Amino acid sequence: MSSDLIIDVSPSEIVIALLENKRLVELGREKSGAKFAVGDIYLGKVKKIMPSLNAAFIDVGYEKDAFLHYLDLGPQFSTLNKFLRLVSSRKNKITSISRIQSEPDINKEGSIGEQLKVGQKILVQIAKEPISTKGPRLTSEISIAGRNLVLMPFSDKVSVSQKIRSNEEKIRLKTLVQSIRPRKYGVIVRTAAEEKQVAELDQEIRRLVEKWESAIVKLGRMNNPGLVLGEMDRATALLRDIYHPNFSNIIVNDPGVAEEIALYLESIDPDKKKIVKLFKGRQPVFEHYGIEKQIKTSFGKTVSFRNGAYLIIEHTEAFHVIDVNSGNRAKSGMDQEASALDVNLAACEEIARQLRLRDMGGIIVIDFIDMNQPANRHKVYEFMKEIMAGDRTKHNILPLSKFCLMQITRQRVRPEEHIETAEVCPVCKGSGKVVPTLLIADEIHSKVGYIFRDLNKRKLTVSVHPYLAAYLTNGWRSPRNKWFLKYYKWVKVTANPALPLTEYRFIDESKEEIIL
Repeated sequence: MSSDLIIDVSPSEIVIALLENKRLVELGREKSGAKFAVGDIYLGKVKKIMPSLNAAFIDVGYEKDAFLHYLDLGPQFSTLNKFLRLVSSRKNKITSISRIQSEPDINKEGSIGEQLKVGQKILVQIAKEPISTKGPRLTSEISIAGRNLVLMPFSDKVSVSQKIRSNEEKIRLKTLVQSIRPRKYGVIVRTAAEEKQVAELDQEIRRLVEKWESAIVKLGRMNNPGLVLGEMDRATALLRDIYHPNFSNIIVNDPGVAEEIALYLESIDPDKKKIVKLFKGRQPVFEHYGIEKQIKTSFGKTVSFRNGAYLIIEHTEAFHVIDVNSGNRAKSGMDQEASALDVNLAACEEIARQLRLRDMGGIIVIDFIDMNQPANRHKVYEFMKEIMAGDRTKHNILPLSKFCLMQITRQRVRPEEHIETAEVCPVCKGSGKVVPTLLIADEIHSKVGYIFRDLNKRKLTVSVHPYLAAYLTNGWRSPRNKWFLKYYKWVKVTANPALPLTEYRFIDESKEEIIL
């Protein structure tokens, strides 16, 4: 299976699309300057203790206080707290946790008030990004992720990914890591470490320790709340988590991001650096690779998947509901039971893709087409487990009920990806009143004049629907040529099929949209 990563970089955000065999399976976006991403480590301040929830609300600089439950403090919280007091003191210049004596583990069934007081400084890590009206979810079990290993300061445990199936390999990796890990550091061995040699793992442990120790130097001069250690940007973090040797291409439309990814790839797999390519086409990169069309067909309420069969996806406050429908699909020679099984198996593939693509979390209830035979229900259950094995997000799948309902729980750490695919009527813009289409060209002409005269822009790009682009550029008496003769500045007109017929956008020389 070939995998391609397409990255669209704009001034406002980075959008990342993962293709498997040219089919879109994951889509993520990160706003420029976005904060409070999973993995970020903050110095926070306790704002409120909630004994009834056995939890506390922590100020980490977000508009809403973040949530920290007692069970997320971690067994080594007392040692972490002691270390924080020492490094925060100007009298001490401790940078290595190996120099302090560990405290006993906290009581698993203790109360939050025993460990935290209002106004206390606390070192925390983002476990879940802000979702809906909720602030971030926190943990004090600090971890620093690398490609092959996850470093756990203040811990002494070494564990190996359950996805590594060979017991011999698990024992080898655990023994190897036990011999090279520094004191007071635990390690989680990731699946990517399989078959890796000691030199490579030792180098990564040293790099992660150095990253941690260089970050905690800031604590002595920080005014909480504040960011202590930020995760790498979303593009590189995603690459770290999903990269495998089968990657064919990583295509980026920004030179800076392309260079950053190439340098990271060189550090983990030097032979693959050449797969990073800078996109220089005139079309938007997503349009060039057909991603824009896949997005439009994959994010609606109704999603077709094979021979007229389709899914209906509904979102409620408590959970997500997916209904499987056969539509007008029929195969000659197949009875109803066999046809239902065929549609349900095909639906499993599309549902697994939709869960990853939309990053749906929480409880998902799937209403499959009714099947009477328990053996067929079991086939669907086993196939869903098999097809979901490639999903990196933690999930749990329950067998189908008598009524062919399946329940899936999937970990949610980020807001669900939601894209509105239904377009507002390009003529009435949802008002029900029609604007004469002859006035669109006059509108653009008027705004081009305003941009050149009053905003003093040197260069201008107008992005419009292909029909409108043809009108603006056709012939020597086209509006574009008239603009050049009037303002002595060339206007670049680009055709964007994703725009409605009468919608247009202005982009300046800095590639930023001009909002008028």
